[in-house]
Amino acid sequence: MSFTDIQNKIANAKPLDFGNLLNNSIELFKKVWLQGLLMLLIMFAFIIPFVFIIYIPLLIFGIIDATNPGQYNSLAPIALLLVVVAYLIFVFIMIVISFGLKAGLFRIMRQKDLNEPGVEDYFYFLKKTYLSKTIYLSLAYFGITLLAFSLCFFPVIYVMVPLNLLVVMYAFNPNISSSNLIKASFDLGNRKWLITFGITLVAGWLAQIVGVLMCGVGIFATASFAVIPLYFIYKEVFGFNQNTGEVKLIGNNEDFDATIL
Repeated sequence: MSFTDIQNKIANAKPLDFGNLLNNSIELFKKVWLQGLLMLLIMFAFIIPFVFIIYIPLLIFGIIDATNPGQYNSLAPIALLLVVVAYLIFVFIMIVISFGLKAGLFRIMRQKDLNEPGVEDYFYFLKKTYLSKTIYLSLAYFGITLLAFSLCFFPVIYVMVPLNLLVVMYAFNPNISSSNLIKASFDLGNRKWLITFGITLVAGWLAQIVGVLMCGVGIFATASFAVIPLYFIYKEVFGFNQNTGEVKLIGNNEDFDATIL
């Protein structure tokens, strides 16, 4: 399916049923809750080393300054700048990792939903083949989010829908150019904004409520439920082509952007 076909499917998308999306999400969650939990644990495994890298030097400087007051006053502005730069780099790296892992989880959702055989590859979009595109899309995600925050609160609410759809669009269309993926996500987000916002909000609330009822730590097991409706929105609008038990990815080599990614 070409990018033009994707646009046509978006333009002619049928109305989505809120109840069906929620019910289907609950059924799929029963199959993928463990995979969602594993994805979060993998993410935490990446976060912990970066936290040490950033905060241990600050702790050392703090201890030295406490024992020798005023010794590092002249270096304070430089230290602050380094902290800000390090923090922004840390945030961006985590966005890249989160973006790639979520896209990988959507592929696993499809495997479980359609009973596909194969390895559950959480790092599919963090490997060499797609890493540069994952970084590029994460940079676009980061940049659009910062721009929305700089404008006001309401633009953030608006862009969160297409940006969340961007992850699932990428998961099933990795060979389509990055610019077309972003455009398709905003086209779909504009057309299905209200129901997408509503279902993800309700799913997020349910995930938190059930997680809290499970003694708080259960929220890690239920967190993935918040993104499952995005999978079914994509499935309802575009569907999946099946051939000999395997699902073809939407997109073709003509749409592949190997240069700008």
